[in-house]
Amino acid sequence: MFELHHLTALEQLDGLRRGEITPAELTDHYLARIERLNVELGAFAHVTADRARQRCAEVAAMSHALPLWGLPFADKDLVRRAGVPTRFGSRAFADHVPVQSDELATLFDAAGAVSLGKTTTPEFGLSSNAEPLVGPVARNPYDLTLGPGGSSGGAAVAVAAGLLPFAPGSDGGGSIRIPAAATGLVGLKPSRGRIAAAAGFAGLAGLVVAGPLARTVADAALLLDALVAPGPPHWATSPPTWDGGAYLSAAVRGEGRFSIGVTRDTPWAAAYELELAPEAEAALTLTLAELDALGHGIDELSLGPEPDYAAMFRRVWQGGAAGIELNEVQLSQVEPLTRWLVGQGRALGARELGAALSWLAGYERRLIAQLAPFDAVVTPAMALTPRPIGWYDAEDGDHNFAQQVQYTPYTSMVNVSGLPAIVLPVHVTADGVPMGVQLIGRPGGEHVLLAIGAQLERRLGWARRHPPQW
Repeated sequence: MFELHHLTALEQLDGLRRGEITPAELTDHYLARIERLNVELGAFAHVTADRARQRCAEVAAMSHALPLWGLPFADKDLVRRAGVPTRFGSRAFADHVPVQSDELATLFDAAGAVSLGKTTTPEFGLSSNAEPLVGPVARNPYDLTLGPGGSSGGAAVAVAAGLLPFAPGSDGGGSIRIPAAATGLVGLKPSRGRIAAAAGFAGLAGLVVAGPLARTVADAALLLDALVAPGPPHWATSPPTWDGGAYLSAAVRGEGRFSIGVTRDTPWAAAYELELAPEAEAALTLTLAELDALGHGIDELSLGPEPDYAAMFRRVWQGGAAGIELNEVQLSQVEPLTRWLVGQGRALGARELGAALSWLAGYERRLIAQLAPFDAVVTPAMALTPRPIGWYDAEDGDHNFAQQVQYTPYTSMVNVSGLPAIVLPVHVTADGVPMGVQLIGRPGGEHVLLAIGAQLERRLGWARRHPPQW
């Protein structure tokens, strides 16, 4: 039986603008699904049904030409929305209700979208899972014993299970791409500065950016267009022949033949024992075969060793955590990983932190130079299959951090370099669990990633793949 969530976000927007459905009807459809399915999935930390219905009345009077007019979405629980509980996934902020909205929230309002609430995130977005002790725990809709990854895990679960047409995430070390890979979605981390409004805890070194989670490449592009619409990028530049506001056009056309590199190298390898699971290798092999069939040029790429990367990234990650405003009472309420990161960060001297930031700036230049010969570079998305609920060490912050590296060693280098990257859900394991690959683009090269993604989507048909809750 046909239901509204079976349509893509782009098709839903078209139906709204044609008057075939109203914002209120679409919102009620999704609210009903959230009420029925969220108890087992844990995608939403807080649902604002009454506010959403009131918002629909406001949206009905707004211009139908707005980029996201009438489309439901949800704020990640790191994004402040005035009058709505915002806990940052932490017991230390269990009763926090902000009086002012973050820029990302107001950007969605200006685009005509309707927020249905807050999606689950780990505490302060510091982990690659979505299992905050403050609750709820987000579960992978393809297998409820598995996690969806993080930190935008709740957002990914909501989109994959049809509780939202798409959702925004934030990505400081892989937090959009990790859950996209685990739940069979397209997840796009834009170039540094492409989107001005990146709410949440925007760590040091410009690591954190906002970006889309969607079921199709075109839906991700639709959301990206809306996020970049207010003005020019602050850092990223576009090729002179490219109109930087027309990402949807690039995704719909899906045109071009490109020079593509492939690497399994990661700068974490010098400090941690890493293993590439057969399922991750199978996803990469499938992708390379499809890219070759499409006529792209493919060459192996070896990245130079970076023995200091792990220590320097950890230092900056800890320094960013030290900036979270926590008094002594709140510090006693946070989880062990957060307490470890904050404690290590507060113990850093200015000289140590400055040296780490300087080192990462140098690494950014080195990585961009190594990737420069290619239009895009393919890597595994994750090194391992989606991790079981409870797999991460809840007591030892140092071990927890190491587990995150073992699961996702290919994502943080993209944040350090400021490059765009997209995860595509190309493969499914024998157990029916999604596996993806990552494509890294040149600075400002989101349009190339979207074009390649559209080509692969047409061949592999992942938009027709859904979990049981669908």
